Amino acid sequence: MSGHSKWHNIQRRKGKQDAVRGQLFTKLSRDIYQAAKEGGGNPDTNFRLKIAVEHAKQSNLSQESITRTIAKATGSLPGVRYEEILYEGYGPHGVAMMLEIVTDNRNRTAADVRHIFSKRGGNLGESGCVAWMFNRVGSITVDREHCPVVLDDLMLIALEAGAQDIRENNEEYEVITAPESYVGVRNGLESQGISLVDAELTYEPVNTVLLKDDDLEDVLNLVDALEELDDVQNVYANFEAVEE
Repeated sequence: MSGHSKWHNIQRRKGKQDAVRGQLFTKLSRDIYQAAKEGGGNPDTNFRLKIAVEHAKQSNLSQESITRTIAKATGSLPGVRYEEILYEGYGPHGVAMMLEIVTDNRNRTAADVRHIFSKRGGNLGESGCVAWMFNRVGSITVDREHCPVVLDDLMLIALEAGAQDIRENNEEYEVITAPESYVGVRNGLESQGISLVDAELTYEPVNTVLLKDDDLEDVLNLVDALEELDDVQNVYANFEAVEE
């Protein structure tokens, strides 16, 4: 077991910086769409869809909108077709960035993202230019207060199911897995009656760049600008804010 917090990158999840309600709903709907497209329209058998629907309900997206989005994704209703794309680039001060995109027009999205990178002192790169600086991992979050087992037992259950590590902070345990073990570990935890707060495949930086003051502000401004785009679902970056 290691640490008392998540990895030291700043990952701002979809919705957290969305000032406009409609933009938040757009991102949530696209997350539902992509989850249903990949794993089917039944949340009971598609965990990614289950989490996406729960997030949408927490943000008051209507059940009608959720049902309609799933129907479009599974082909039972006509509608716009979306695809997932991974963009890579560099922000100011040498910060590596990866963007998860869901779009119905990759040419429009590429132009929008490239413009923001250039305007904010960064550069949208080619595929593979920074991917080697990140590891793809499964991240499964368990609420400490409501966990039915003590930490030692949780570790045993998780490791036997194939987990790589468990990290803890004041409120949560985070179970880390390899991508290929993610589903098995998640199912193993749930089979033991352990409720999951969240579960996703994400990107963890291998190393981080330390930033403060104006340099930190430069990168945060770029992240904020990218997240304002409807097509950008998640932004991952390998920087850490220096505490003074």
